[in-house]
Amino acid sequence: MRYAVLGTGEVGRTLGGKLVEVGHEVTLGSRTGDNPVAVEWARDAGDRADTGTFAAAAAGAEAVVNAVGGRVALAALEAAGAENLAGKVVVDVCNPLGFEEGELHLSPVDSDSVGEQIQRAFPDARVVKALNTVNCRVMVAPDKVPGDHNLFVCGEDADAKEQVIALLGEFGWPRERVLDLGGIQAARAMEMVLPLWLRLFQGFGHGEFNFEVRRAR
Repeated sequence: MRYAVLGTGEVGRTLGGKLVEVGHEVTLGSRTGDNPVAVEWARDAGDRADTGTFAAAAAGAEAVVNAVGGRVALAALEAAGAENLAGKVVVDVCNPLGFEEGELHLSPVDSDSVGEQIQRAFPDARVVKALNTVNCRVMVAPDKVPGDHNLFVCGEDADAKEQVIALLGEFGWPRERVLDLGGIQAARAMEMVLPLWLRLFQGFGHGEFNFEVRRAR
């Protein structure tokens, strides 16, 4: 498939590189088509990797991965263009994290989520929240963490979620370890995992960990 990965940070470059590795074509999108970080990534990633503006990347893609910061996600997707997102799966991996008065905070939180904001702003897009509860290295290499740890997905479109779950399988996530939490409103809960994740990160000193959900039979 042809993917647009929006965002040139570590998350975007890691996901883009994995998508290329498993056989997809990827355009890493940024505000400018000649972003030097994106150009270097494409050169290193190989023939199936390219760069472009947010709009150019989304226009040529069959599916879009939103890997920009949560607080600029709507602006990036607006730059990508509603017409370039319509009908396409948009995988939202971001968290609405920011520094306020020297401390990390989520906004929105509890009564809304970035996932919901994206779906409202782009009603013709098929938004699926996924991968935001793990470090980017674990996203693409779940074996970095031992055990049957879990990922979560949510969204309004069942077929879109199945497509994303299949993609996660290409990354190495067994289907039974991906838990479908329902509609896009569940993105609130998924995004609110981040403060706990950050506390654990501070305690462990690294991000190669994850959560495992165990149920009584």
